[in-house]
Amino acid sequence: MTSVAGAPAAARQEGGLALSSAAGRWVLLATVLGSAITAIDATVVGIALPSIGTEFGTGLAALQWVVTAYTLTLAGFLLVAGALGDRYGRRRVFIIGVTWFAVASLLCGIAPSAPLLITARALQGIGGALLMPGSLAILQASFTPDDRGRAIGAWSGLGGVATAIGPFVGGWLVQAASWRLIFYINLPIAGAVVAIAARRVPESRDPAARGRVDLPGSLLVTVGLVGVTFGLTEGPALGWSSLGVLGALAAGVVSLAVFAWHERRASNPMLPVGIFASGQFAATNAVTFIVYGALGGALFLLPIELQQVSGYTPLQAGVSLLPVTVIMLALSARSGALAARIGPRLQMSIGPILIGAGLALAARIGPSGSYLTDVLPGVLVFGLGLAATVAPLTATALAAAPSQHAGIASAINNDVARAAGLIAVAVLPAAAGITGYAYQHPSAFDHGFTTAVLLAAAVCALGGCLAAITIRNPPVKPASRERPCFNCAVDASALVGSTEGR
Repeated sequence: MTSVAGAPAAARQEGGLALSSAAGRWVLLATVLGSAITAIDATVVGIALPSIGTEFGTGLAALQWVVTAYTLTLAGFLLVAGALGDRYGRRRVFIIGVTWFAVASLLCGIAPSAPLLITARALQGIGGALLMPGSLAILQASFTPDDRGRAIGAWSGLGGVATAIGPFVGGWLVQAASWRLIFYINLPIAGAVVAIAARRVPESRDPAARGRVDLPGSLLVTVGLVGVTFGLTEGPALGWSSLGVLGALAAGVVSLAVFAWHERRASNPMLPVGIFASGQFAATNAVTFIVYGALGGALFLLPIELQQVSGYTPLQAGVSLLPVTVIMLALSARSGALAARIGPRLQMSIGPILIGAGLALAARIGPSGSYLTDVLPGVLVFGLGLAATVAPLTATALAAAPSQHAGIASAINNDVARAAGLIAVAVLPAAAGITGYAYQHPSAFDHGFTTAVLLAAAVCALGGCLAAITIRNPPVKPASRERPCFNCAVDASALVGSTEGR
């Protein structure tokens, strides 16, 4: 680790910075703000979708692509971004990612058409992939072992504040001015992050990382995800037997199969297969895929239901979901501490079932119901389920990976959640019968939304059952001053923040 301007020697302890030092607080601020721009962006885009669709006169498929174009490139480049940070410097890649994200946000804001907005969103996803793994990897590498857990806990809590502010600010901007401002708001934050990180954040890298970065692997997984997503998204409109849909699906499946073959034989794979030798790591990521897939699909549809069916304004739709963030802020640290004492299995089993119960209660949302009776009960149960699940789930996945692979483990955990949400956003609307311009017809959309959230609820419950079968509590260790990681694995959600590995 190198020294950095503003970090005097007295503030640095052996093995890293002290959280109580000025240098440590600058590092924490840079990583919190960097994560905040992705959290705010993810929070407000879902709320803005009806306004975007109205301005451009698009069908549901275009709105799906506004979400999935970002997630595609994010998922495709996360793994290689983690490897880039480990090899060439986490601070360097983090700054490049923040800058890239800001430029792409500007392009999103000025986009004159839906296709150009979708293209800009894809570019924004690359920036998000570059900055996200570095955020928590910087904390992991910068702080002393005694302060590392407290720094990550502070990052999670402060990042939650950004998530809490996002729905209110985003909804107000969409309602009072334009959806374009939700992208412009990233620019001043990104400028502050770059200025702080360049001067105050110490550089770190994995000394064992050698050789070329696996760009072919990144290309293969991206092409695979694009093919599968295109086929699943466009299948309802073009027909499942159409040559374009079948060709895209076949190309996607073949590319993903070649990717798996390539990673087993590459000298420097971006996805080291050996990391999955830990059954705990593999099982936790499987639960992540199931639970966050259900979340991604349901939460794509929920803001549209509130605005198009229940008649909420963008601001009301954003604020109506705020109790989830409040619950997360209040209970996530306690949930993580409890899991550290008793083991993660109980919470990872019960939590997804509670999430599913909250989604099932959301089926009550309709054109004539009140917030207190039809929306709030599901929001509260959903929030409790998230609070019980996300801290032990993320901490378990990351604790099972070798500590020297902080960047790549972070990227894998992120990628699992993003890929799950990506597929769910493509599949769930079609499975529930929501296609074409159905979102502009409240009755048709409401019927499909009910089916969709019940399907998502069942999938969440399945995730809880899988955790009960596969997750094992680790052996009890002597008490440690290091606190668990409380970060969350979602950035595509309108309710929660992003997962970035320890």
